[in-house]
Amino acid sequence: MKFFVLVSVILGSCVILAACQSRNESSAAPAPSPEAAPNNNGAAESGSAPSTTSGLPKIVAFGDSLTAGQGLQPSQGYTYMLQQKIDRDGYKYQVVNAGVSGDTSTDGLSRIDWSLDNNVKILILELGANDILRMQPAEQMQKNLSQIIERAKSKRVEVLLAGMEAPANSDSLYRNQVHQAFADLARKEKVRFIPFVLDHVGGVTSLNQSDGIHPNAEGEKIMTQTVYDGLKPMLRK
Repeated sequence: MKFFVLVSVILGSCVILAACQSRNESSAAPAPSPEAAPNNNGAAESGSAPSTTSGLPKIVAFGDSLTAGQGLQPSQGYTYMLQQKIDRDGYKYQVVNAGVSGDTSTDGLSRIDWSLDNNVKILILELGANDILRMQPAEQMQKNLSQIIERAKSKRVEVLLAGMEAPANSDSLYRNQVHQAFADLARKEKVRFIPFVLDHVGGVTSLNQSDGIHPNAEGEKIMTQTVYDGLKPMLRK
């Protein structure tokens, strides 16, 4: 009897420990991160933008939790609002949300091929934030993103590269390396480039969720316009 009681106590302790560890991982690491909780739509939400037919040419928004819309309702995410802008201006495209919370550039490279199937014309590449938060080498991040771009080009998919900046409190040398990695990549690959996808949003308390990193509904509106400004010259009627 004592043996069974002891086993029950041990198993109960393990469950509690695992639950605590999961909560700690989710709250301790700043998002977007591998520990970040999935958004309300799931980690890889693909239905965040309205569409009328799957026969339209596709724009794949490929990224991490900033693309997935973590912490937001579907209609508050940038891909949903991007679809609205595209429809309003008379362009015929379907925006597909291929954002996965926590993805690094390495993760993105591992799943890019199947994301480019089925009439994809444009890839919005938004990755690197999690590499930066982990202080991974900017050179490796750049290499991964370059391979993603090359695979898109091999399928005749145009690329819009969305740049990211390292946090202001990070090492100045690393901040410069990150900044140059995106700029140099855009020049090397000759792709359209948004220097900072969170321009006018990053670091602004009133435009971000409580984690200080993910845009809130108002921040998403600004991010959407930033992306659309970069995307619009690539659209064809």
